[in-house]
Amino acid sequence: MMNKDLQKLIKIANAPSRVIIGLMSGTSLDGLDIALCRFHGSGAATKVELLNFKTISYPEEIKAELKSISSKPIVELQKVTLVNDWLGSYFAELIKQALQEWNFPASQVDIIASHGQTIFHAPYFQHQTEPYGNATLQIGDGDHIAHQTGIITISDFRQKHIAAGGEGAPLSLYGDYLIFSNPTENRVLLNIGGISNFTFLPANTQQLKVFSTDAGAGNTLMDQFVQKHYPGKQYDEDAELASKGLVNQSLLTKLFELPFFRLEFPKTTGPEVFSLSKLEEILNSCEAAQKIKIAKEDVLATLAEFTAAGIIKALKATIPTALKYTIYISGGGMHNPLLIKNLEQSLQKPIKSTALLDLNPDAKEAVLFALLANECISGPDTPIDGQPAVAMGKISLPN
Repeated sequence: MMNKDLQKLIKIANAPSRVIIGLMSGTSLDGLDIALCRFHGSGAATKVELLNFKTISYPEEIKAELKSISSKPIVELQKVTLVNDWLGSYFAELIKQALQEWNFPASQVDIIASHGQTIFHAPYFQHQTEPYGNATLQIGDGDHIAHQTGIITISDFRQKHIAAGGEGAPLSLYGDYLIFSNPTENRVLLNIGGISNFTFLPANTQQLKVFSTDAGAGNTLMDQFVQKHYPGKQYDEDAELASKGLVNQSLLTKLFELPFFRLEFPKTTGPEVFSLSKLEEILNSCEAAQKIKIAKEDVLATLAEFTAAGIIKALKATIPTALKYTIYISGGGMHNPLLIKNLEQSLQKPIKSTALLDLNPDAKEAVLFALLANECISGPDTPIDGQPAVAMGKISLPN
């Protein structure tokens, strides 16, 4: 006799619609995004409705636990093992809290889609170690989430992408393509989280290819610098600090000498490359050469320009010069007015919110992982030129 949870999964997969919770915890380590979604159909026919959304900020002790094992080449294996299970249980508690707040019964949720917490991203170009290939690691065990919520959980999405020849990122390409493609408008879906990335969606896919790439640093360097030098602050709210500073051209030039910027597109990266320690190394070198101390506000102004300039360089390198396109933004970076000003002035075009496409920009990444879960159980193969067309995610049954 078939396992009852497998029977339930088959029923969910064949239903005309599904309620899926998408979870996203990014490299900024600031909190968990929880998106309650209803999906109708799959593949190119996908329609998504965002029923509820919230971000639950992590307490300082949880941030400290995650920082102790994230983006470091050497950590305690026991600590990684312990936090993996512990974080899955913590995510389950936050889901239950959110459902209670929304007065939405857990019995009406079909699937939980958990991205997990990335603690290390290691594409081959970065580690250059034979005989190993691309690799990435997310923690927050899906079995713990499934068992403690009683809801079938799909997690660990990035491994299948790597197994099929990708780098495990950016995965936003799939959701962007299925939800936001438009036959009359060339679109760039720009996300500025810890790392900045974008998906290019040409109106005419016969002439131009859909593709996605990381562009460079997002908020990660700015946030790390603020957290170290301004105790009690997690980030530069409204770019208040950076707006008082001036761009240091020597520092900016040195930042663009990082090996990531010499790689061909598309490419991926993470906070392992854009780290506080690397920033401090470059900063010390600049200060020694200039025989001056660079003001903290000038460092932040330079980092805001660094993020914007990295995005602009990537857009100019990958999209035909004469092509008209519209940029729709999501992620925490959209709330940085100096960063947006730098982008708009350089590109000579407005940066629009995905809210204009009927999706809350703060919820976008969590929704896109819910979409990957929807595709995992119900989607047809949806070929995208140059990308693996695979069902991503591991399925955890509650019992």
